[in-house]
Amino acid sequence: MASQGATRGGRRVAAPPHPDPKVPDLRLPPRSCDAHCHIFGPGDVFPYPEDRAYDPPDVSKEDLRRRHDLLGLDRAIIVQSAAHGTDHSALLDALRTYPDRYRGVALLTPRNTPAEVAALHHAGVRGVRVQFMPHLGPGPTPDELRAVLDLVRPYAWHVAFHIGGDAVVDMYDTLRSTGLPAVIDHMARVDLSTGMEGAQVRALRRLLDTGDVWVKLSAPERLSAEGPPYADAVGLARVLAAQAPERCLWGTDFPHPNVREMPDDGVLVDLIERIVPDEEARHRILVTNPAGLADFPAEPR
Repeated sequence: MASQGATRGGRRVAAPPHPDPKVPDLRLPPRSCDAHCHIFGPGDVFPYPEDRAYDPPDVSKEDLRRRHDLLGLDRAIIVQSAAHGTDHSALLDALRTYPDRYRGVALLTPRNTPAEVAALHHAGVRGVRVQFMPHLGPGPTPDELRAVLDLVRPYAWHVAFHIGGDAVVDMYDTLRSTGLPAVIDHMARVDLSTGMEGAQVRALRRLLDTGDVWVKLSAPERLSAEGPPYADAVGLARVLAAQAPERCLWGTDFPHPNVREMPDDGVLVDLIERIVPDEEARHRILVTNPAGLADFPAEPR
């Protein structure tokens, strides 16, 4: 297994996911959705671009499905990775293979055409991700962001913001002004060392109160200053879920590219019960919310 600090040809090498996660003790409700996960390659079928930000492990659509079957997840929203850039071939292949099970989130630039966006929508893409994480390359300028939003606005896609640290404070107005559902990935990757009263957490909670912004209760391993079982990040997730269960989602972030320490996905699923103790709220966060946001088929409970 590659170490988390390994490099190859000047690029970081992302380690593969946990090889033997536990079967969760928590039984999830039918049609539960992993609202944030990725696939990578395989590279011999879907080559990675030369200018990729890092070298990912091959994690195919079949690998993803096997992991979801183990965890008890029936649906997922697959987020296009920076390791594939704007070539959505692997994502589209997964969406074609499992059209009732998966939806997608794209990476776009102003150079994409309306026809390309229409084709992505037809295939099952229902969101666009915009990245403001330096290790993944420069984020879009304000003009570039407006151009991308205009491309997806006819389809009412959600906009997933990958931000970290003070960006949740600095981008407060931007996050509120898209005119589309704005979804903050990974609880904004806030700095938890300052506690729940820090400026970043307070800004995140104010955004959630506006009614315009959603948040993914994902990636506690990326936020936690304590390590497993991530009590500090779980505490934040629990506060957010109690504050606005109607605008929270949950995701694994499988296969966890570029984490400090690889988590056990079965442990992450079991943490849901601590994050959302109420069964009705869990159903909303795991089933109802992602079904509405990602346009899954409506089914009776």
